[in-house]
Amino acid sequence: MSDLPPYPPLDPTTYDLIIVGTGVPSSILAAAASSSGTSVLHLDPNPFYGSHFASLSLPDLTSFLRSNSLSPPPPPPSDNPDFLSVDLATRSLYSSVEIATFDSSILDERHSRKLNVDLCGPRVLFCADESINLMLRSGSNNYVEFKSVDASFVGDSSGELRSVPDSRGAIFKDRSLALAEKNQLMKFFKLVQAHLAAAAASSTESDEGAVKITEEDMETPFVEFLAKMLLPPKIKWIILYGIAMVDYDQDNVEACGDLLKTREGIARLALYITSIGRFSNAVGALIYPIYGQGELPQAFCRRAAVKGCIYVLRMPITALLLDKETGGYKGVRLATGQEIFSQKLILDPCITLGSESMSSLTDQQKETLRVLVPKSISSEAKIARGICIIRGSVKAGISNALVVYPPKSLFPEQLVAIRVLQLGSGLAVCPADMHVLYFSTVCDNDDQGKAALLSAMSTLIRPQVPENSESESVVENDNVEAKPVVLWRALYVQELVKGEFGGSISSASSPDGNLNYNELVESAVKLYEHVMGSEELFKEETSPDNATEEENDGGVEIEAM
Repeated sequence: MSDLPPYPPLDPTTYDLIIVGTGVPSSILAAAASSSGTSVLHLDPNPFYGSHFASLSLPDLTSFLRSNSLSPPPPPPSDNPDFLSVDLATRSLYSSVEIATFDSSILDERHSRKLNVDLCGPRVLFCADESINLMLRSGSNNYVEFKSVDASFVGDSSGELRSVPDSRGAIFKDRSLALAEKNQLMKFFKLVQAHLAAAAASSTESDEGAVKITEEDMETPFVEFLAKMLLPPKIKWIILYGIAMVDYDQDNVEACGDLLKTREGIARLALYITSIGRFSNAVGALIYPIYGQGELPQAFCRRAAVKGCIYVLRMPITALLLDKETGGYKGVRLATGQEIFSQKLILDPCITLGSESMSSLTDQQKETLRVLVPKSISSEAKIARGICIIRGSVKAGISNALVVYPPKSLFPEQLVAIRVLQLGSGLAVCPADMHVLYFSTVCDNDDQGKAALLSAMSTLIRPQVPENSESESVVENDNVEAKPVVLWRALYVQELVKGEFGGSISSASSPDGNLNYNELVESAVKLYEHVMGSEELFKEETSPDNATEEENDGGVEIEAM
């Protein structure tokens, strides 16, 4: 590659594990494997850490979205008679990329160097979720700092944003709820808390009278259980979509892509409830890393480097090396031409086989490479994502906020929730007079997903004609002068790729459609167990059982006591 730095040959040339791509699951694996004494080489073809989880400047984000499908150049012919060389290619996870600039000053160096924009937003961390516990166990919390998401809202097509009353104090301060509704919500939360307390208690005589939700109710759809509790539709929406963070329309059983059972619904409420107050300097349940989500994979990479992991950025791999006789995996060829060997290999989800690679392979060789054969995704859900840089705020006096639009809240055909995260300059992601908005929704196809995001955008933001785009229809709304003005916008659709386990070759997961990292952490743990044969990550590191925080310029530094 013409832009490849003049790297000296790597030494050593043999490792226990090679990982390609520095996304969150891969970086967790690198830190965990290095902590266990495994020799790890961690490569990334990009000039930055994070891969699909990175936080980038606007020019770098634009370049990544538009050029991510470019494959590395073909490798030079191998003169090694012992190995079969199988060429690799890179396929883009992104489609329907649309980027528009409404104010060219946003691209000035004065502004662009202050913008750190997430590829996989909107995304936050719950104070009590597993990703926080994993950071505490690994010691990665020493390399990242957080701040609170100030408020959560549920929105509708009228532009009204109703606060999510997620605690006793918030419920009684909420002016949108009638006294009867407040009592109903408090009664429900008390039932959930009593159930969680009873479930956590040991089986003693003193617990015989403890309140618990019946096993029969736990197996019913959560929406039916909420109706059984006589909760009105407005409160059901708040619980389902503002607290439990459900994607699909739970009232439409036939069209629902994921009908939530009460057991899982209670677990989601438990996560939310236990997150509130875990760290005294965190206002609510949600926190966000200062400088962007890209700080999370970097934190795990720093921990891995401390434990001996070797990092090389701007280094694609161009081919895999297989044993000619057995068909087993042996190593990789770098873009520099150097051959590096390992027992195990973990690949970025965008890496696949070259178009001609499979035609001449034996069955044994094909089995070794099966995780790299592109799967049909026609029936798989995708994630439509949007980013807006705005001047102003979607809610006066609020800088960092989460907004959820439940199904059918914007238009009758909306079958999936749309989530919006607004972040301000206090998180070092944008200049002081601006905010960054992230949008996402699950979708079956690109047009459906982008139409849903544009509907949410038109409700929150004053429309403008882009400077760098052909004529584009905009939706006029009442009271547009009160809305923030958009300066820059990106729309794109991301393919969902789940990690694949193979014998010696496996692949990591792409960003998912969830608000938090719990499922990605779970996939990283499973990948670690598959590769390392161990069920416990960071067993010699710090326990997360006693966690605290220190205040630093208003930030939340999570620490283990």
